[in-house]
Amino acid sequence: MSAARRCRPPRALAGLFVWRLRNTGVRQIPYRFVHLYHIANDRLITFQYFNFLKRMYVTQYNKDLSQRAKPKSNSIVSPFHELQQPDQEKKVVHKISPVSPVHQSWSETSSRNELREMKSAAETEDSVIPVGAESKDRQWKEMKLRLDDLPGILARLSKIKLTALVVSTASAGFAMAPVPFELTCFLLASLGTGLASCAANSINQFFEVPFDSNMNRTKNRPLVRGQISPLLAVCFAASCGVPGIALLTLGVNPLTGALGAFNIFLYTCCYTPLKRMSIANTWVGAVVGAIPPIMGWTAATGSLDAGALLLGGILYSWQFPHFNALSWGLREDYSRGGYCMMSVTHPGLCRRVALRHCLALIGLSTVAPVLDITTWTFPIISLPINLYISYLGFRFYRDADRSSSRKLFFCSLWHLPMLLLVMFTCKKSVLEKEDKGDVPGRSHERAMEIRLP
Repeated sequence: MSAARRCRPPRALAGLFVWRLRNTGVRQIPYRFVHLYHIANDRLITFQYFNFLKRMYVTQYNKDLSQRAKPKSNSIVSPFHELQQPDQEKKVVHKISPVSPVHQSWSETSSRNELREMKSAAETEDSVIPVGAESKDRQWKEMKLRLDDLPGILARLSKIKLTALVVSTASAGFAMAPVPFELTCFLLASLGTGLASCAANSINQFFEVPFDSNMNRTKNRPLVRGQISPLLAVCFAASCGVPGIALLTLGVNPLTGALGAFNIFLYTCCYTPLKRMSIANTWVGAVVGAIPPIMGWTAATGSLDAGALLLGGILYSWQFPHFNALSWGLREDYSRGGYCMMSVTHPGLCRRVALRHCLALIGLSTVAPVLDITTWTFPIISLPINLYISYLGFRFYRDADRSSSRKLFFCSLWHLPMLLLVMFTCKKSVLEKEDKGDVPGRSHERAMEIRLP
């Protein structure tokens, strides 16, 4: 008990001392913070000071880097500036010559050659070349349209060669119709079909300007090069399309006019956007090419008969070996332009479809005498050329190279006119049709003649 009593006073003193320190510590905490804050301000140890030191270090470091780096030389420098500091120019060239690349780009070589020419001109002739004169020459310039160039520009805008092919197929359809030939109707039908084709081709180029600019085959078209304004192109298309459809409707017959208007709609509003969406554009484009001979037939007869459908079927099948072979050699261009073609996305299908329709031409030629459009000599005479294009189609299907595709394409160029020419020579005469009473549009006239006394 005595030992416990002896330990109590020291414990009590220790507790009192701790309580005193706790009270004084809590009271002095705010004062200590204020004191430390004043010390920090006196010694400038703040966040702003560290930030300032950081900026100073970065500025000094960048200054060293900028002194070490070689300044970028201007492509065009005033000759007086070069003559004033020749020593400095030589020193810089001497320093960077060991690290210069071995293969220089064409732009760097041309800029240095231009710089040397400017130096020599300044030394010999003492002439002053203004700064930026060369850059102004290389800027985009607005092309001025001259009246002498307008016919050629409009011809390329309307794809005059394609238009001529369309008119020729329409003329073949008119000539194959089993009715007497009428020159006035033939001229009106040909003119209206040609104007409708010009309108469709112009609208097609108007829609495809951003995509044609990426292709080597189409980058020189008038709208891409800026030789003609888009407004003028649209006005030209309207000035061709409206009179063309009016001629076909009023001067020929309403059925032919309706086919012409439908063909313009199909080409511009269906085929053109489908070229960037689906490979179905090839089949739609084949329908567009098959309508002109049907228009020629309806222009002559005024009715849509089996003969018109047969001519349309021949043109429909012919376009697949023709276009598929052409697109095979332009796969890179079509990929760059963003067009969805069979030759790009489905190369195997592209070759198979070309071969199928080459063989289909043999079958369609055999159907012609069955429908009483030609004599039986037509499938016999046309068999060699149909077999030859089928052979080239098989070569294209088997080899799948550029050589076979080119041969098939060039064969299609002379195959169609020769096939239509043979078909025309083997056409059944109008007298045979009249004897059988199978001439469209003539049965009603013959009945009226029998009733007359």
